Amino acid sequence: MAPQKLRVGIAGLGRMGKRHANNFHELTPRANVVAASTPDAVERDWAAENLHGIQIFKDYDDMLENADLEAVVVASVTAVHAEQALKAIRKGLHVLCEKPLSIDVNIARSVLSEYEQSLKKHPQQKVMCGFSRRFDASYREAYERVEKNEFGPPVLFRSQTADMHDSSGFFVEYAKTSGGIFVDCSIHDIDLMLWFLGEKRQVKSLQAVGVVSVHPGLELSNDRDNAIATVEFEGGKIAALYCSRMMAAGQEDTSEIICEKGSVRVNMQVRKNHVEIHDSLGARRELPRHYYERFREAFITEANEFTACCLDDTQPPISLQSSVKAVFLGQQLQRSLISGEKIYFGERSIKI
Repeated sequence: MAPQKLRVGIAGLGRMGKRHANNFHELTPRANVVAASTPDAVERDWAAENLHGIQIFKDYDDMLENADLEAVVVASVTAVHAEQALKAIRKGLHVLCEKPLSIDVNIARSVLSEYEQSLKKHPQQKVMCGFSRRFDASYREAYERVEKNEFGPPVLFRSQTADMHDSSGFFVEYAKTSGGIFVDCSIHDIDLMLWFLGEKRQVKSLQAVGVVSVHPGLELSNDRDNAIATVEFEGGKIAALYCSRMMAAGQEDTSEIICEKGSVRVNMQVRKNHVEIHDSLGARRELPRHYYERFREAFITEANEFTACCLDDTQPPISLQSSVKAVFLGQQLQRSLISGEKIYFGERSIKI
């Protein structure tokens, strides 16, 4: 008897949707992409040429109703992440939703609430937000070594997402619906911060500052292209987050976990590969040009592990509660960025 394969539908076939579609279609042996939906005619043509044998739908609801699905990968624009995830949850389908779950924490909470209710009827249902860096081999090794207490308790976490400069105007247009630089650009760093310092650890205060340097159009969306944040946790732990959208050389995503007896650094010497060029200009190495070039293998691992947890009825690698908390903190950092105020939480608990 042939091994069971998870029947997957892909929602959205933009840049991220195409990557997920290829990963599940070609590089996830236990998954079978059976359908995809997108309102974009060019993207539907791409699906017809590259995803042979699948059903292609213009309308997401039509796909949910008529395709024989067990799981949905939501890779549409951020504005409809929660809406599409909710519809799939209500049908009892497994859901892998691209980050962030929503740009509004109340909507993100509604997804969590719907999932918790759905579990009563569908106890094997899995819903997960796709924070790809948790599936990266280097980040996983760093986490495992910190978790084993090799260097003593972690005290300071610092991390950055620094995107290569885009002169096309994409970021300016995208900022209108992205939720802002912390909800969008820094959300991976926020998720890593929670992972390394403790997803349930109480946040005492946070503060953010930022500037508009090379994308003046961002001011219309009250956003920034460079920003820095500090987050204070209970138990004497702090985090520093950096984000930039104007790197000249390429994508630079790095993290350091400073512990009482040592530190662990991930990608602090950013490189595309291990090639070094030595010529009349000096010695240099190339950097990844974009996020996916750096984390391609992590996305493939994510697809395979999500598929496995659905088929084998194991816990998803990332809790939905943590993903909701990441949205909350991103929103609060954006609030501090705009107001210029430091936000104190005192003894109040952050309710997810």
